[in-house]
Amino acid sequence: MAAATNNSTILRRPPSFFRPVLSPSPPKPTTFPLGVPIIPHRLPFLPSLRVSSKPSSSAAVSHSPQKEEASAFVSRFGSDEPRKGSDVLVEALEREGVTNVFAYPGGASMEIHQALTRSHLINNVLPRHEQGGVFAAEGYARASGRVGVCIATSGPGATNLVSGLADALLDSVPMVAITGQVPRRMIGTDAFQETPIVEVTRSITKHNYLVLEVEDIPRIVKEAFFLARSGRPGPVLIDIPKDIQQQLVVPDWDQPIKLTGYLARLPGLPNQGLLEQIVRLISESKKPVLYVGGGCLNSSEELRKFVDLTGIPVASTLMGLGSYPCSDDLSLHMLGMHGTVYANYAVDKADLLLAFGVRFDDRVTGKLEAFASRAKIVHIDIDSAEIGKNKQPHVSVCADIKPALAGLNRILENKMERRELNLDFSAWNEELKQQKRKFPLSFKTFGDAIPPQYAIQVLDELTNGMAIISTGVGQHQMWAAQFYKYNSPRNWLTSGGLGAMGFGLPAAVGAAVARPHDIVVDIDGDGSFQMNAQELATIRVEDLPVKIMILNNQHLGMVVQWEDRFYKGNRAHTYLGNPSRPEKIFPDMVKLAEAFDIPAARVFKMADLRVAIRTMLDTPGPYLLDVIVPHQEHVLPMIPSGGAFEDVITEGLDGANPVPKRRIEPDLLVISQSANRVGSG
Repeated sequence: MAAATNNSTILRRPPSFFRPVLSPSPPKPTTFPLGVPIIPHRLPFLPSLRVSSKPSSSAAVSHSPQKEEASAFVSRFGSDEPRKGSDVLVEALEREGVTNVFAYPGGASMEIHQALTRSHLINNVLPRHEQGGVFAAEGYARASGRVGVCIATSGPGATNLVSGLADALLDSVPMVAITGQVPRRMIGTDAFQETPIVEVTRSITKHNYLVLEVEDIPRIVKEAFFLARSGRPGPVLIDIPKDIQQQLVVPDWDQPIKLTGYLARLPGLPNQGLLEQIVRLISESKKPVLYVGGGCLNSSEELRKFVDLTGIPVASTLMGLGSYPCSDDLSLHMLGMHGTVYANYAVDKADLLLAFGVRFDDRVTGKLEAFASRAKIVHIDIDSAEIGKNKQPHVSVCADIKPALAGLNRILENKMERRELNLDFSAWNEELKQQKRKFPLSFKTFGDAIPPQYAIQVLDELTNGMAIISTGVGQHQMWAAQFYKYNSPRNWLTSGGLGAMGFGLPAAVGAAVARPHDIVVDIDGDGSFQMNAQELATIRVEDLPVKIMILNNQHLGMVVQWEDRFYKGNRAHTYLGNPSRPEKIFPDMVKLAEAFDIPAARVFKMADLRVAIRTMLDTPGPYLLDVIVPHQEHVLPMIPSGGAFEDVITEGLDGANPVPKRRIEPDLLVISQSANRVGSG
């Protein structure tokens, strides 16, 4: 732990020798008005440089970052009273409307935590690991739409945030991460717990700051929150040396922000002529399909109206689930590698693909040249770097999808009122209904054993599809995407782009803090769950009513599936149980939960599952249900990586499981050799 010092001095400007320490022979910095030079590598990760480079035809749009602060805000300090930099930081967070942070203390961030104890507006939810804190901040942001905030100390504390920052960048999650840093005089000396976190995170954040003047804290915090939530959302990191936290200063809350270049590159309102062109393409189309992603989560109402007006079927990406109700007749559910056959069929046969708020990810497109090869493509996205990056569109609009959809809806309504437009895609929708009947989502049964998909179906039924679902990464994640019906945005929390195991439990913590009156269920795998199981302590201490349903197959299920499909079933370190006692469940999740004073149960048989899940939901506070499932089941449908729709796999492997049959808890569960397949609507 870096040595703590109680010396407090008033310092208006640090000596000129305090400068960011760069790596030897760095590339020439790009001039950028955010306080820290930006090294020009991996520029696509800097939305300030990746938003539209073309002049917008709607330049009249205002993007003012000046947040209207509540006039009722009353500082704990007098207007001319000096206070520590750490207190200035906490008050800056308060002025941004922050009510919850996820912060783990250490030597370089102690001053911040001391200041948090003096705040009457901000509650700290103490994680048990910094990665748990950053994933919880993500879960908070994903569930609420607000900026999530996490705080860590220097060195290993800061580096433990890396996976969460990368995850937030790839999934466009608004987040501000604050790290303590060694005192300025020690930067670059390899001091204890010193890590150049600004350099480490430069390519996995939307922007980051190293604070070198205590007077800059109000401006930097204001800029960080604006950057995190504006344009394409993303994570921003603020690194604050300990001596800055300890300095006394009278803050200036009216400092103007310095984001001229960023503001100039934010897209304006969508071009009216392009919207008219899109409507014309829709009117000429016979087989249109909507391909919607995470960019539509804030535009669910406008999207539903657009579908009501046009009757165009909707296929969603993993990140876009819930932006359009999955239970609606026009929903094709998820497309892509593990999407429904009918969603991928629709894209393959479409003559018009409306790609709204998406990035043509490889897990969606597979073989790029075969994806939507018959279709004209319309791409609307707020990030110009995504337009044409993977798939060249015929019409592109760089704009926020919300005003774009609103504009399209106005044009459609006007034309329909004047009887200039009559859309009828009933024949196309009937063709897709036939595909739904022919290729429903289905799963195998293994005697009395519990199919993992069935467990999710039962949870969906008992919660009426209204729960907030978080997941880890793997087979359980894909089954949760397929078999739970998401009818509202921000009820589905998962690590999409990064695919970070260990995400589910801390994300559920954040969701429960953000929406305390909603049901929150972490559907997890035994592998993912163990990566952040320490957050059970946070759930217990904070008394968060998080329900945990572990689909426990004692394996790294998705890797096992690929081993079965592509490596002749050869097991390469994917068994997570105890090889010396394969008949026992290992580790014992029920005992683990009990160690954290959380009630728990285990269920083996399909006949007992419904009662077990009902008990989990009805028990006040947190609860863990360990659902033992067979590891032989695969996530289907599946389009192999780099494949096309014609390569889709819809049936399991022929014959028995490629590894020897295994008994788990004799007389409680025996996996049968035969398997029957059950259909799902």
